[in-house]
Amino acid sequence: MTAGGDAPGPPVIVKLGGSLITRKREVEKLRPKVLARLARELGGAGRPPLIVLHGAGSFGHPGAKRFGLAAPPAEGARAAAERVRGAAIVSAEVRRLHLAVLRELVRAHLDPFSVPTATIARNRGGEFAAIDAGPLEEVLARGGVPVGFGDVVPDDAWGYSILSADRIAEELVPIVRPSRVVFAADVPGIYEPARSGRRAVVPEISDELIEQLGASSRAADVTGGIRGKARTMRRIARAGVDAVLISGLTDGALARAIRGESVYGSWAHARPG
Repeated sequence: MTAGGDAPGPPVIVKLGGSLITRKREVEKLRPKVLARLARELGGAGRPPLIVLHGAGSFGHPGAKRFGLAAPPAEGARAAAERVRGAAIVSAEVRRLHLAVLRELVRAHLDPFSVPTATIARNRGGEFAAIDAGPLEEVLARGGVPVGFGDVVPDDAWGYSILSADRIAEELVPIVRPSRVVFAADVPGIYEPARSGRRAVVPEISDELIEQLGASSRAADVTGGIRGKARTMRRIARAGVDAVLISGLTDGALARAIRGESVYGSWAHARPG
């Protein structure tokens, strides 16, 4: 229950892409004006309950790739020690970005509370294993905005590995039952598979589309690229919740999507089963 005694409506899960809020081709380079505007849109979207997640972008992906945190570990004590060292370095890098996100949300008159992914989730063999959504739900119940992020998490088989913010959003769906999941990116949606000439944005994501998509190779990405995102969105839709990929570079698009308006982008509409 909220402090006023009224039960809040279902939350909206918003994921801010790492390529949107950072310059992913550079190292630890924030896009401060973009982040500030997105924070203002979050703060001015009519105040539905929000869960905000963000990617690591140039603060996490290069290091994760450099230290092989998305791949099985090499054998031997030295390799294990190097993996722990790499995990610690990448963890610190991502938290520098996370602090910047929290600051902008506070400036936008929201009440963000950090819920570090490594403290509530774990992997096994590089794949999601478990999450405890209790801390996020407690923040929501008290009227705050829980904020998580793609992170280095404990891995029962590999020591440490990467858990993406996209996957966190997917795993939260059956627990918190959001009204929708909004993925804000640096593109207006998923483009038609490569053809000659100008490509259009695909309005509805299908299994056939996913088979034709290739992983993005524009910059370091250890979380599955555009095909992985499309698959995640389809799974969210099968769980009965709409998911949409929109451009976070278009003024007002994020606020409209949070309010439930029809926004230009690529949709995976709820289809249970």
